[in-house]
Amino acid sequence: METAISVKNVSMMFNLNKDKVMGLKEYVIKAATRRLYYEEFWALTDVSFEVARGEVMGILGLNGAGKSTLLKLIAGVFKPTKGVITVKGEVAPLIELGSGFDMEFSARENIYMNGAIFGRSPAHMNGIYNEIMDFAELRDFEDVPLKNFSSGMAARLGFAVATHVEPEILIIDEILGVGDYRFAKKSKERIDEMLARGATVLVVSHAIETIREICDRAILLKKGKIAAIGEVEKVCEIYENGAF
Repeated sequence: METAISVKNVSMMFNLNKDKVMGLKEYVIKAATRRLYYEEFWALTDVSFEVARGEVMGILGLNGAGKSTLLKLIAGVFKPTKGVITVKGEVAPLIELGSGFDMEFSARENIYMNGAIFGRSPAHMNGIYNEIMDFAELRDFEDVPLKNFSSGMAARLGFAVATHVEPEILIIDEILGVGDYRFAKKSKERIDEMLARGATVLVVSHAIETIREICDRAILLKKGKIAAIGEVEKVCEIYENGAF
């Protein structure tokens, strides 16, 4: 089976500032005089796995396990400190609420802007605009600036745009947990439609039933390392029982 995502021996390190800096002026002075002290923090250490084309892979772990960092690496937001990530296909990342949106723009304007980001022409977006608005259930708010949207409304719009431009790879971070039950059900049906067309999905969620319901396999992260990987039910049981 063709590989859509390959992660080989990936580690990610961040520099954490150990000093308490009071304001920009003090920061600039300390930086110029090399009196800023950092502590290395490895968010991920030697992580390796592959995701096959058309597969749904779930990522589990406690807060701080490195889940969102891993998604951002695969989406190209970060570059790994060590290791290699290979992604074959167009990626639509739903990593943070409002990511890819301009909060001063209306829902309508953001739809066309995101279409351009995905390389879709205005004519193409015209053809799917009504589908996006109907799916997001935001017809009455299409000309309202996103800064006036609730988090749930922004999540619905983001999901609707990302899935209707039909990317080859969809990356989701907790976005399915924002909407109500009806929208979550509709979102799953939309993912099923994408999978039927051969799309690949990578999803992070603290909702264990969501992972069980939509994923083929799962990865369990613990302090930046893979604690378990394999068939979704087995990994979910390890996570629920705290046996990691």
